[in-house]
Amino acid sequence: MSLRINDEAPNFTAETTDGTITFHDWIGGGWTILFSHPKDFTPVCTTELGYMAKLKPEFDKRNTKIIGLSVDPVANHKKWSKDIEETQGHAVNYPMIGDPELKVAKLYDMLPASAGNSSEGRTPADNATVRSVFVIGPDKKVKAMLVYPMSTGRNFDEVLRLLDSCQLTSKHTVATPVNWRPGDNVIIPPSVSDEDAKKKYPGGWKTLKPYLRIVAQPK
Repeated sequence: MSLRINDEAPNFTAETTDGTITFHDWIGGGWTILFSHPKDFTPVCTTELGYMAKLKPEFDKRNTKIIGLSVDPVANHKKWSKDIEETQGHAVNYPMIGDPELKVAKLYDMLPASAGNSSEGRTPADNATVRSVFVIGPDKKVKAMLVYPMSTGRNFDEVLRLLDSCQLTSKHTVATPVNWRPGDNVIIPPSVSDEDAKKKYPGGWKTLKPYLRIVAQPK
């Protein structure tokens, strides 16, 4: 299946380092970041998992759960976690999904159906496309997706910024401009008429073009 923004995040039941979960039940009523890895004991992913553990308090503040996935068994994840803590200085403090049959990787369109049904014997290069980040809302729909090559570590500070934008724009009818950070000005979308904008923003806004109206970030 092809997965796109605003599609429902596929549900699944899987073993994790925290036990068996059914994904939608595990998400509950908050936000979720699902990020995937092509194989355990890979160098770039080791740095990423450690950094996400460091960032977890920031996600907690945003009512957001984080969960990793790697196409290896849970037993391997637990061994890998020791290396991550030793080398990165942060213990993995969120669940890691075991996907030895490649079911979740296929469900999320990260591997083709022809990939087989076992992680056994597969190299990281075989699973190179399992390098995705999915931002999932409380409605269980995919709000954003990022895909990185194996050779480039992901910028999880950017993922946090992206989450802030997704949460803001889901609460208020606004858009965020290039390089936006929380507290910066935002954009009034063209779908909001000037009449409606006056009701929302009685203090006014700056019009650069009829389609580009800048206003202070709503609280």
